[in-house]
Amino acid sequence: MKTFFRVEKIADDCKARAGFLKLNGIEIPTPVFMPVGTYGTVKAMLPSSLYELDYKLILGNTYHLYLRPGLDVIKHFEGLHNFINWKNCILTDSGGYQVFSLQSFRKLSEEGVEFSSHIDGSKHFFTPESVVQHQRVLGSDIMMILDDCVEYPADYGRVEESVERTYNWAVRSLKEFANSEPLWGRKQFIFGIVQGGTFPDLRRRSLGGLLSLQFDGYAIGGLSVGEPEEKMYEITSLCTDLLPIDKPRYLMGVGTPQNILECIELGVDMFDCVLPTRNGRNGQIFTTRGKINIRNAKYKFSKEPIDPGLNNEISQNFTIGYLRHLFIADEILGLQLATYQNLAFYKWLVATAREKILSGLFRYWKNNLILNFKEN
Repeated sequence: MKTFFRVEKIADDCKARAGFLKLNGIEIPTPVFMPVGTYGTVKAMLPSSLYELDYKLILGNTYHLYLRPGLDVIKHFEGLHNFINWKNCILTDSGGYQVFSLQSFRKLSEEGVEFSSHIDGSKHFFTPESVVQHQRVLGSDIMMILDDCVEYPADYGRVEESVERTYNWAVRSLKEFANSEPLWGRKQFIFGIVQGGTFPDLRRRSLGGLLSLQFDGYAIGGLSVGEPEEKMYEITSLCTDLLPIDKPRYLMGVGTPQNILECIELGVDMFDCVLPTRNGRNGQIFTTRGKINIRNAKYKFSKEPIDPGLNNEISQNFTIGYLRHLFIADEILGLQLATYQNLAFYKWLVATAREKILSGLFRYWKNNLILNFKEN
């Protein structure tokens, strides 16, 4: 079987990689950032806008889609791609992080996790097997296994328990995956998730177990949950040192532009985060010259384009002064323009990182860009 991932180049002076994912005939350059489409929609964005920005992979959330609209609806429409009219690729998470975030509403056991819906309080039970089956119904191109994600800080014993449970669940997930078939004619790939908190020995133990199971790709989980940034980088670097060169590496839930650049340098290929869309709707605009708080009064009369450094109609043809007006007037167009700009910036960020890796200038470019962001 031809591999669905290949590395084109590894930087000479760091672990940064440029490569390609190939999912159901669609080739996706890496590093790649995936916009978060929790309910089957990237908030405030039309699919046509995502195509325009050349996004080929978005993220959907199994927990939320399971609760609303429900898998019976998704099945009726023959998969999530058809339901949301999305022609490109989708990665679905397992719902493990959402269950983790509902600590007061869930009960963990070796069998799975019982939780109460945040919508109506109804009781539900996820197992490693049922989560695979849910994602068969969704028909995502990449599915994630159910894992036991732990908050920060957590004591050694609790993190050790999560490592063991995640491994046991991984074994069951792979077995269910092998004994079931895709429903809608798209090949599906399955990723394992490395746990271990900020304890290096537990990360190594988690990696050792998961690598023996031969997943299609591996995610680094349990980070960006409150730990210091330097600790996140330390653990990420440890994991990428041990992960296979020929399989994709996905750092879940990260992050800021600086986080992404630092972790690309550490050898990560895939990222997702709600930050560009959520922060955009709250008035924080990411541009090639730094961040803008669009409600700031100093922008009231600004005729400057939102971002002259980006080659698209919205970034160049709408002014900062007009965008500020839309936010102050509480106009929906403001949320749309801000989200478009932020996702255009994130696309530019990873695409330029890739170009610089291929040209041998990544670290020089990255360090200068981060310095520029800090100054602005």
